[in-house]
Amino acid sequence: MPDLSDLNLKPTYHKGEDDIAYEFYIPCMLRAQSYDRAVGFFSSTIYVLAWQGLKEFVKRGGKIRIICSPILSEEDKQAIDDGYTARGQEDLGKAFKGEIERLLQDATFSKPTRVLASLVALDVINFKIAIPLMKTDVRIKRLFHDKVGIFQDINGNTVVFKGSMNESWTGLSLDGNIESVDVYVSWESGWDKTRISSEIEYFNKLWEDRYPSLYVAEFPKVAKEVFKQVADVNAWEHWVDDILQDISFANFPSADKKKGGRILRTHQINALKAWFQKGRRGILEHATGSGKTFTALSAIRDSLNKGEITLILVPSDLLLKQWEQEVKDTLDDLDPRILLCGGNNTAWRDENRLRPWTKSGQIPRIVISTLQTAVQEDFLKALAQGDHLFIVVDEVHRIGSLENRKILAIQSGPRLGLSATPKRAGDTIGTKLIFEYFEGVIQPPFTLQDAIRAGTLTPYFYYVHKVELSSQEQASWNNITKQIQSLYAMEFSKQVPSIQTAERIKKLLIKRSRIVKNATNKIYTAVSVLEKFYKPGHRWIIYCDSQTQMHLVHQALEKTGIKSLEYYYQMEGDRKQSLKHFEQNGGVIVSIRCLDEGVDIPSVTHALILASSKNPREFIQRRGRVLRKAIDKHLAYVHDALVLPVNIDSKAPDNTSILEIELVRAIIFGRSAENPGVLADLEQIAIDGNLDFERLYQEGYEDDDDNFE
Repeated sequence: MPDLSDLNLKPTYHKGEDDIAYEFYIPCMLRAQSYDRAVGFFSSTIYVLAWQGLKEFVKRGGKIRIICSPILSEEDKQAIDDGYTARGQEDLGKAFKGEIERLLQDATFSKPTRVLASLVALDVINFKIAIPLMKTDVRIKRLFHDKVGIFQDINGNTVVFKGSMNESWTGLSLDGNIESVDVYVSWESGWDKTRISSEIEYFNKLWEDRYPSLYVAEFPKVAKEVFKQVADVNAWEHWVDDILQDISFANFPSADKKKGGRILRTHQINALKAWFQKGRRGILEHATGSGKTFTALSAIRDSLNKGEITLILVPSDLLLKQWEQEVKDTLDDLDPRILLCGGNNTAWRDENRLRPWTKSGQIPRIVISTLQTAVQEDFLKALAQGDHLFIVVDEVHRIGSLENRKILAIQSGPRLGLSATPKRAGDTIGTKLIFEYFEGVIQPPFTLQDAIRAGTLTPYFYYVHKVELSSQEQASWNNITKQIQSLYAMEFSKQVPSIQTAERIKKLLIKRSRIVKNATNKIYTAVSVLEKFYKPGHRWIIYCDSQTQMHLVHQALEKTGIKSLEYYYQMEGDRKQSLKHFEQNGGVIVSIRCLDEGVDIPSVTHALILASSKNPREFIQRRGRVLRKAIDKHLAYVHDALVLPVNIDSKAPDNTSILEIELVRAIIFGRSAENPGVLADLEQIAIDGNLDFERLYQEGYEDDDDNFE
């Protein structure tokens, strides 16, 4: 049998230049007798198996030892640190049991998890858990996330690798996760031998719980029980064959043809296949940060190759520029001609370019337009409609508004809508029209939970901070509520509702909502939260409801010595340079709605939500901003200012409406958080306020108002 020393390995492998999986990782697995691996989260452990060589590895008696980290709250870590062994083991068991069950429910990870369970049952794989103790060096306080791997063959030859390598069973080196890896071999003299001895000693110290500042525990019994229930020592090889077939799908045509460029992930491949099967019609309901744009670009490449014309519609000038850049960077080999419409780009009208540009032809052509421009009568008349036209709509929920529905009359061939939340809350008619035009959602959706399990988004903790209205604010709320109730009563007594009265009610509802949105105590809460939780090196976003609130928060933080940056649509100065400084140095950004769509700051670690929105789309997008993946970002933290009435236990309808607005958002956030105990607190608030906790999960209203205060 060939051994590791037969390999001609490089000292360093870089994604983009090297195929790390097939040049390094799999060849080592095919020759190894043992494999020791320290990874990050437990969910990453299903990636450590080089699937092409797995069955051979098991047949020759190979063994794998894995050290990984759980996701625990600071309170759980403190209990372990303080020596509460029973409590610590119980917390570990719950954490891993829940993670295994979530993986088993995921269509992508179910089979790999069952293979993992079967190999544990066969004693091929053994797990241990590493938890940094609290009273140690702050650099490792948060999470054990070291990455080292050790291959050994039957003759004692050893290969050690270290670096930012995150294996993925769907692509290994090609999914965009693997960045670089340094390699050391035992058959070379000098530094390599010294480094290998050091890393072997390090891993053994970890395994035997002899490493200072870490607590290394056995895999929890309750989690092993879940493994036992799903393991099948007779079927695991068949599951591996199925997984290998899934891996072969990774060659699905990708938008990016550059060497070492991005390729489609499993959920993107499955979505595109389903879209083709539906006749190239459908809505991509994928979580924020899951790569909807890249999926669409892959469909656009295929369409351009068919000689079709692409029309991309976006809701803002900012997204217009971003899509233009994405098309240029990703489809540069096709050299498509791009016509911009909107955002001060008027050539389509002034030079009458739109009609000839959108007629079918051999030269690849793309039109990118804002919705505000696309709904104009002269745009719709000039557009050459027909089966040759491929329509892509970003943030597709926007075209369900009364004004934007004109777009739904465009005759086209393929249609692709993109949105994390395509249903328009409280607007069944708008939702129905969108779904009819695009012929429904491409199944299955890719949810936020799916994205976290897949490693596409960052796991997060969610914390609620109660904010009471002042007595004056409560009185104003109650007064406006009485006016609204009076107008409603007057309307119900009429045969035909009055348009004027409906408009008055709408204005009063907006006026009333601003009381909660701009509650004075939110300013004090922002300062309190930042003083308690902000640390140098953190990257915080504070979402405000208005420029006035943003300025007040900024000024209040400045008085405490916490520097912050105001970021909004009409700000003076270079917005791009401001974000670059934030990315490099950290700090605090105080912002309003211009960060909701289009602006990507993946390094953000913390968010504080002062904006009291009942629109699920708005607060889901805000959460998505802080959950995007970034180097050395393993957890995110979302803090939320929850406005409560002065007397929460009062049964007055005025109080009920305040609580409903706030709890809708909090419940949705809490259900996906890593600290689900927060839901118990929210449920108690709902009980105190005489509200149906479960019903609140379905609440929410659409808001098509894009104006900034």
